[in-house]
Amino acid sequence: MALTKETVVDKIEVLEMGQVQVRTATRVKEDGAVLSSSFHRHVVVPSVKRDGTWADTDISGENARVQAVANATWTDSVKTAYQEMMDANEL
Repeated sequence: MALTKETVVDKIEVLEMGQVQVRTATRVKEDGAVLSSSFHRHVVVPSVKRDGTWADTDISGENARVQAVANATWTDSVKTAYQEMMDANEL
């Protein structure tokens, strides 16, 4: 009996304003059969605001597939729309 643990990005979704939602699955397997699995989600946004100035989000630490989806999705118009929405919702 060989127990293994694997962690994979198993779902990538693009939300309405360009946010990329990432689901990571952690699976424990015995001889290739899944014994248990758990999930973690996080959201990557097109831009971040620091000290009142917008900047592109650093995605260098993300999975290569997540980076590819973000780079294909985050056009200048998507970034601008996201920034305008966030600015409009500031309290």
